[in-house]
Amino acid sequence: MNKLKERWGLKSNLQVILVFVVFSINGSFAAKIAGPLTHFIGLDHDSTNPWLFWPVRILLVFVVYQITLPLVGYCFGLYDFFWNFSKKTLSRVGFKRFFKEKENLKA
Repeated sequence: MNKLKERWGLKSNLQVILVFVVFSINGSFAAKIAGPLTHFIGLDHDSTNPWLFWPVRILLVFVVYQITLPLVGYCFGLYDFFWNFSKKTLSRVGFKRFFKEKENLKA
């Protein structure tokens, strides 16, 4: 636990446990919401080619997960941690420039 606290900049074991709780709640939520979203855009598991259905579904899970992670984190009092985590993740997949421009506007 001490390694995680140090790596993530957390102060207590309770915060580490809350981080795990938020990750698990948000992961389940994102996977659950992706189903209706997939159906809403007209893709059905039974009638759509799996080579199209699953990449779209996984992309939807990723997008929903990144959007809702700071919101669920806020409910547990860890908004800043999860906002920074989402920014870091999105920067790694190509949205680095977007966050750099936003930070420059604040300065």
